[in-house]
Amino acid sequence: MSHKIKLGIPKGSLQEATMKLFAKAGWKIKPHERNYFPEINDPDISCSMCRAQEMSRYVEDGTFDCGLTGKDWIMENDSDVHVISDLVYSKVSNRPARWVLAVAGDSPYRRPEDLAGKKIATELVNFTRRHFSEAGIPVEVEFSWGATEAKVVEGLADAIVEVTETGTTIKAHGLRIIADLMHTNTRFIANKAAWADPAKRAKMEQINMLLHGALVAERLVALKMNSPKDKVESLMALLPSLNSPTVAHLYQSDWLSIEVVVDEGTVRDLIPKLKAAGAEGIIEYALNKVI
Repeated sequence: MSHKIKLGIPKGSLQEATMKLFAKAGWKIKPHERNYFPEINDPDISCSMCRAQEMSRYVEDGTFDCGLTGKDWIMENDSDVHVISDLVYSKVSNRPARWVLAVAGDSPYRRPEDLAGKKIATELVNFTRRHFSEAGIPVEVEFSWGATEAKVVEGLADAIVEVTETGTTIKAHGLRIIADLMHTNTRFIANKAAWADPAKRAKMEQINMLLHGALVAERLVALKMNSPKDKVESLMALLPSLNSPTVAHLYQSDWLSIEVVVDEGTVRDLIPKLKAAGAEGIIEYALNKVI
């Protein structure tokens, strides 16, 4: 049995974000314009591209050993796969997306119950039907091939179920969100038989560890600075850290070098405070992975 794993990469809106994440994790994926089989700099992995909507089906049937897709599409396809982990990244905001129920801004509908007997357009047909059936609300659910927001505007549907990260596009179409139906994020999934193969599982665990390391590193930076010996304690009081800061003596000097990992969002306020407290030669640099 070959232990080379077949990895599914989502084609479409998540493609660029996925390839950037893999690059930070150490795998360079080079897509080809004329086929769906990108190159990857790892002889133990072969890559294929497919739509996120279909990924869980291909992982379930063994076409792929593993792949990345949304929780939403796993639920939509009712796929029996092993979820290795959640990977919170996206094309826009690196936060979970929402599938929402939206209506025209001037419509009388305020709650899902108000849509009884009405038509809802969505790409997430099976999930939407189950959701309303379980809620005991009779609705007609119609598949939308795209431009779903326009269905309400054009009078083709009374409401839509659509995915959004910020809600901006929905509001731009004059729609109003009346309910959140599901929060979703990207998941790294595996075929159950492939996951049971020790060699394939080890490779998938390696990928998972480094992808998570790359995601953690996206919100962190490293700071390095020099400090007179008598200023170190004052600087330590200012420094948050993933662990304790690293402090080392400079060669033939009473000065010390301090290195620390901090949240990127704190840096613009932190650096002036460090400078005022006596730090010099402050360097900020990006991180690829934090494991």
